[in-house]
Amino acid sequence: MKKLLPGLHLIFALFILVSCRQRATVPSESSIDSIYLKTGAIVSCGPADKLFGAVSFETSCSEKVKKDFDLAISILHSFEYDEAEKVFAKIIKDEPGCAMAYWGVAMCNYHPLWSPPTQPELVKGAKAIAVAKSISKKTQREADYIEAIELYYKDSEKLDHRTRAISFEKAMEKLHTTYPNDKESAIFYALALDAAAAPTDKTFANQKKAYSILTSLYPGQPEHPGIVHYIIHSYDYPGLASQALTAARKYASIAPSSAHAQHMPSHIFTRLGLWDECIQSNLTAAESAKCYAENAGIKGHWDEEMHALDYLMYGYLQKGDNEQAKKLWDYLKTINDVAPFNFKVAYAFAAMPARYVLENKLWKEAASLEVHNKKFDWEQHHWQRAIVHFARAMGAAHLGNIDSARAELKSLSIIHDELTRQKDAYKADHVLVQAKTAEAWILLKEVKNSDAIRLMTEAADMEDKTEKHPVSPGEVLPARELLGDMLLQINQPDKALDAYEANLKKHPNRFNGLYGAAVAAQKCNKPDMARARYEQLLSISQPTNSKRAELEVARGFIETKK
Repeated sequence: MKKLLPGLHLIFALFILVSCRQRATVPSESSIDSIYLKTGAIVSCGPADKLFGAVSFETSCSEKVKKDFDLAISILHSFEYDEAEKVFAKIIKDEPGCAMAYWGVAMCNYHPLWSPPTQPELVKGAKAIAVAKSISKKTQREADYIEAIELYYKDSEKLDHRTRAISFEKAMEKLHTTYPNDKESAIFYALALDAAAAPTDKTFANQKKAYSILTSLYPGQPEHPGIVHYIIHSYDYPGLASQALTAARKYASIAPSSAHAQHMPSHIFTRLGLWDECIQSNLTAAESAKCYAENAGIKGHWDEEMHALDYLMYGYLQKGDNEQAKKLWDYLKTINDVAPFNFKVAYAFAAMPARYVLENKLWKEAASLEVHNKKFDWEQHHWQRAIVHFARAMGAAHLGNIDSARAELKSLSIIHDELTRQKDAYKADHVLVQAKTAEAWILLKEVKNSDAIRLMTEAADMEDKTEKHPVSPGEVLPARELLGDMLLQINQPDKALDAYEANLKKHPNRFNGLYGAAVAAQKCNKPDMARARYEQLLSISQPTNSKRAELEVARGFIETKK
C-alpha cells in the first residue's frame, strides 16, 4: 500500500475522531426504549392551533426540532406533564442525539409543586438523565442543566424529597448566576425556589426572591406561560396575593389549551375572595379537563377536573349558593373512575362533601359522612382521610354524641402519629390542628369552657404558622373562625369579633366569617361595623338567589337601620 501523503495523516485521524464522536452522540435504541417514554399526539381542548404560550429555549439540537422543543417547554411550564413528555419523545425519535430532550423528560417527571414523584417516575427520570449524560454533543450550559436536575434524582433511595428539591434549587441558582442572560434558567430557578420554600417560613423569603426574578422578566415576555404561572404560585399567600392579580387575569389567555392554566388563576381569586372570578375560572377548567379525558381515552375522569371541582365548591359556598354547591356534590357522587387517583383527587373527594356539611352547619350529616368510593386506595392518603374524621368529630360534638366524637378524635390521633412516623411534619401538623379543634368542641360540649378556649386558641395559633397546601383552596374550616364561633357561643362577643376580624384578613370575604363578624359587632353594640359586614356579606352573595338564613338576618338588620 502506498504511504499516505503527510497532510492526509492529520485529515484521516480527524475523520476517525469525528466519526467516533458522532457515534457517541447517539444513544442506543435499547437505552431509549428502557425509558418507556409517553408517546402520541398532543391532546388539547383549546384552540385549533394549540396555544400554550410563547417560549424560546436555545439548544445545540438541530433547527428541525426547535419548534417542537419550544412547544414542549411551553407545555411543561403549564404543568401539562404527560403532553410535554410526548413532545420530548417526538424530538428524541427525530433526533436521538438531542441531549436536552432527555433533560426535558426528567423535568416532566419531577413536578416540583405537586406531590413527590412515584417510584416509576423516579426511575424514568434517572434513566433519562443517564442517557443525556452519555451524549457527548452538548454545550457546557446544557451539561449544567442536566447536572442540576440529576441532583434531584440522585440518591432518591437515601435522601428525602425535600432535601433533593433543595439540592436542585441550589444547582439552579448556580446555573442562573453562571448564565445571567439565559431567561429560561431564571424562570426555572424561580420555580425551584418556590418548590424548596419551607412551608413554615412566614417571611416567604424564597417566594419573594422568585417573584422578584419573574417580575423583572415581565412584561418583557408577555406571552411566556411560565412567568405568569410562577408569579401566581410565588404569591399564593395572604398579604401577597393582590400583587399577583394581574398575572392571574392574564395566564388563562396565554395558554388557553392548558386545563391547568384555566384553573391556576383561581388560586389568587380565592385568596382575595373574588368568588365570581374563582367560579368562572374553575367552570372553564373543569370543562377543559373533561374534554381532555375524553380525547386522551381516559376511563372516567381526569384528576385535573377533580382539582377544579374542589375550588368550585369552595367558591359556591362562599357566595352562599347552596343550590349549585349541592348539584356539585351530587355530581361528585356519580364519579367512580378517575385517572390517576392521586393526592389531589383524594383531597377533592374528602374535602368537597366535608365543606358542604360543615360550612352549612349540617351536624347530623357531618357526623355520618362517609369516605367516597371505598374501592380507591385511601390507606395511601392519610391526610385526606383525616378530613372525613374531622367532619364526623365536629358533627358528633355539636350533636352532643361525645363517645362518637372521641372515637373520631382517636382516629385523627392515629393518622397524626402515622404521618409523624413517615416524617411528613407538614401534613401531621394540619391533622394536629384538626385534632385540637375537635377536642376543643368536645370540651365545650362538656361545659369545660376555659379548656375549650385554650385548646381552640392553640389550634388557631398553630394553623396561622403553617400555610395551606397548594392543592387546597383553604382549610376545611379555618381554626380562627371557629374560635370566633366558640367565643360567640359562650357570650364573649368582643373577643369573638377580634377572632373573626383576624381571620378575615387571611381569608377575605368568607361567608361565615363575614356573618360571624357582623353578629359579634352587633352584640358589641357596634351597629356601623355590623352594617358594613352585613352589606359586604350581601354584596358577595349577589346575584344568587341564596336561601341561606344568614342573608335574611343581614337584610333584616339593614332594613331596621334605615
